[in-house]
Amino acid sequence: MRITNVELFVLKSQGLYNNPESAEEPLGPTYLGIVKVSTDAGICGYSDMETCASVAKACVEAPRWSQEEGMECFDGLASLLIGENPLEVERLWYRMYRGSIYYGRRGVAIQAISAIDIALWDICGKFYQQPIHILLGGKWRDKVRAYASTLFRPTPEAMTDAAKAYLDEGFTAVKFGWGVFGKDAHRDVKLVEAARRALGDHNDLLVDTGWFVERTAKEAIRTVKSIEQFQPFLVEELLHPEDYDGYAQVARSVDTRIACGEQEATEWGFQRLIEQGGIDVLQPDLTRCGGFTVARKIVHMAERANRLVIPHSWSSDLLTAASLHLCAFQRRAEFVEFSTSQGPLSRMLAKEPLRMIDGYIRVPDAPGLGVEVNDAVIHQYRIS
Repeated sequence: MRITNVELFVLKSQGLYNNPESAEEPLGPTYLGIVKVSTDAGICGYSDMETCASVAKACVEAPRWSQEEGMECFDGLASLLIGENPLEVERLWYRMYRGSIYYGRRGVAIQAISAIDIALWDICGKFYQQPIHILLGGKWRDKVRAYASTLFRPTPEAMTDAAKAYLDEGFTAVKFGWGVFGKDAHRDVKLVEAARRALGDHNDLLVDTGWFVERTAKEAIRTVKSIEQFQPFLVEELLHPEDYDGYAQVARSVDTRIACGEQEATEWGFQRLIEQGGIDVLQPDLTRCGGFTVARKIVHMAERANRLVIPHSWSSDLLTAASLHLCAFQRRAEFVEFSTSQGPLSRMLAKEPLRMIDGYIRVPDAPGLGVEVNDAVIHQYRIS
């Protein structure tokens, strides 16, 4: 079996991403990339990618720089894969990484590599007639507890209503993030307090403070300590993603679990988060960290260091399905993130959207990712 084509489709939803302070729910991604890897056996693999999709498309479609073996360093990702065996995921990951090393290593290049890697694992699963978690090494669970991932509301009353609504939907955990949080410290405390009261003592509350709010490490410590009385399961994204020393200072100073990593990439980046940043909860996004090939290594690293892994999965059901496979592979998996966005790119890319039942989402057990891509939605929203 050989790879015959690597394509990246740029999708655009209706309207621009909107995160007003009064929003009940974000609309989901405005732009989304969809990677499709085709083979001469008729097996295709898919993945979404939440990045600047038009730039990622250039990374995929750029030409070869040199025909000399061993001189790949400026090459388009597709040119490095055509004619290769898609089952050699580890070798192909490094071939893409080295082949883009002069313009990549992080950012959009590694995000494009991540999505292609997921698509290759999807092909492997379909070829071997196994779900991806089996190929990763094993299945520890059939279902994963989901947390509703949503925005902070602007008032305590709105927070109460939102938390109760998610409980009514069957969630047993809710993460509030971004929105108005970080603009008024007194209001921040009132909002978290309202969420905790509405959720009660037996449901989990997670807090995403939004790193776009500029904080020093000491300000981040004060933020966490101001809401620790409400027992958040974790507090995430307090500081700039590269402020490893700042994260270490925060982690040493508070009792609450500190989480980050959705912008981090490669096994080396996550090793630094563990060793220098002292992070309690790693949050790799499979479409940013390097795909399954890297995420499997992150899980092993986290287990050795006794840290939790809760993958970031906000974009669409394709990423949520991939994250469920990663959670099934982990010996300990607390949550899978479930975006409450209702936009078409969030909810319609899988022919059968993932469903949360009694607080849990079942791990797909069909071959590959285990979800069938809705080609009609790709055609409807594709702009390039």
